[in-house]
Amino acid sequence: MKLPLYMDYNATTPVDPRVVETMVPYFCEIFGNASSSNHKFGWEAQEAVSKARKQVADLIGARASEIIFTSGSTESNNISVKSVAEVYSEKGNHIITCLTEHKAILETCEYLESRGFNVTYLNTDETGLIDLNELAESFTDKTILVSLMTGNNEIGTIQPIEEIGNLCKERGVIFHSDATQSVGKIPLNVDTTGIDLMSISAHKFYGPKGIGALYVRSKNPRVKITRQTHGGSQEKGMRSGTLNVPGIVGLGKACEISTEEMDTEMKRQIKFRDKMIDEFLKMENVHLNGHRTNRLPNNVNLSFAYTDSESILAEMKDIAVSTGSACTSASLSPSHVLTAIGRNNELARSAIRISFGRFTTEEEIDYTIRRVTETVEQIRQQSQIYKMAKDGLI
Repeated sequence: MKLPLYMDYNATTPVDPRVVETMVPYFCEIFGNASSSNHKFGWEAQEAVSKARKQVADLIGARASEIIFTSGSTESNNISVKSVAEVYSEKGNHIITCLTEHKAILETCEYLESRGFNVTYLNTDETGLIDLNELAESFTDKTILVSLMTGNNEIGTIQPIEEIGNLCKERGVIFHSDATQSVGKIPLNVDTTGIDLMSISAHKFYGPKGIGALYVRSKNPRVKITRQTHGGSQEKGMRSGTLNVPGIVGLGKACEISTEEMDTEMKRQIKFRDKMIDEFLKMENVHLNGHRTNRLPNNVNLSFAYTDSESILAEMKDIAVSTGSACTSASLSPSHVLTAIGRNNELARSAIRISFGRFTTEEEIDYTIRRVTETVEQIRQQSQIYKMAKDGLI
């Protein structure tokens, strides 16, 4: 076992060596522009892009023609929400999302509110699950979009996606899901879930950074999106810009590997996850954030009362964990996700997220359990508030 350990796989993952090997030729040998249709160099690049498009589609049960390559889920989220708002504005101006969504959704919805759209932000219970009855009651005759993520990036809770999809289908409302943390980790099929638009990022499941995809349903119903970037005809005119062929090839290979290995890897990670949660919950004043079982296989998020997460991270330099989303790690405010599920400021500020993956060993899991336990106990012993609470004085 080599230190420091990496236990922040929900922030990003190491690129699988098999993915790197597949990508390498497309930097120097097969370097053509996939839009160059007059010579072999372009044909070879286009062939590689077509293969990758099918690999992405196969992972989620889609058609290759329904996959649009983007720079990642933030772009895919923006294209999805803004496109539906623009294309379907004659039908209505109401969008439904949730308080625990990623900032890429929440801030896009805030932008649309400034443009006259109405947005309903669903609450969740203390495990992070939405109330399907609240969702059903939130629909109006002006509702054009529901955007709810599959698995939460901070607390790991997996929403009842099929039930959400059914409610949307019954009402003829488009369903977008930010599946950034779920694709490649749990089985997802766009037809059985009823998802019409899905956002994907390669670097969350062992592909390269800076490449992602957007699934756009082509029938039952056919979803229309509008170009958000002008200046080219790439991706059927829906996403201009020279295609990142090496990145696309890497995304495709990452999807292929996940398709083949997901079942085995999911079981292994669930074993690690449950072992870690069980051990930490044996400690006093520890609170699990997120659903106990209906959560991503590789996610553990806990609040250790009478500590603070920054102190834990400072004392534990030999393990890389996080306090929440990498996209908001510079913020001094408590996590909006933890606040939304009812955690007070003290518990929100004492939460750490531990996430692992394909290259994590059981030895590393055991080491992390031991080090976190020791660190929390050490910090508590130095806390006057903890001593007072233990003595029953507060």
